[in-house]
Amino acid sequence: MAIDAFVLPLLNVPLFQGLKPLQLTEIARRADRIVYKPGDVIVTAHGEPDAAVLVVSGEAVRTEGPGLERGANEAIPAGALISEMTMLIETECTSTVVARTPVRALRITRQEMQAHMASDPSLADHFVAKIAGRLSSFVESLREIDRALGPPDGAAHAASGSEGAALVPVSSASSEPVAATVH
Repeated sequence: MAIDAFVLPLLNVPLFQGLKPLQLTEIARRADRIVYKPGDVIVTAHGEPDAAVLVVSGEAVRTEGPGLERGANEAIPAGALISEMTMLIETECTSTVVARTPVRALRITRQEMQAHMASDPSLADHFVAKIAGRLSSFVESLREIDRALGPPDGAAHAASGSEGAALVPVSSASSEPVAATVH
């Protein structure tokens, strides 16, 4: 299969949006191409994977993880990036994802991504900006909740500096949607 078939799905992943075509092509080139059979586990909750998995085609389901009722499944469609942070840092998976149909995927390993970032530091800068934007959006959401709730009972006391903490802006960068991201 031509490399373009693996580059195109990368274009729709928020974390990769804004990268140069050559950078995307190199990510696809360095990624492992893998096919999961129905019932194969793609990632396991509490596991420590070394790669993110981009679902190129097929369907998977999240069978365990935060916000998922016991016994329930959540569909993971083609185009979803599963466990994205594991391609950048060591982290634990919070969900279990299983192939429902045959799933063609790109497995983007941390080792290859770090080697790519070492040879192209602008790639690392891109990821830092994207993640900072997400954190900034999260902080703003917390501020909105705080404003909606109004001042707490000890607001005057907290404002004096003896107790409490203020939220500090992380960045003014824009946020990116993360709906298709599973950790």
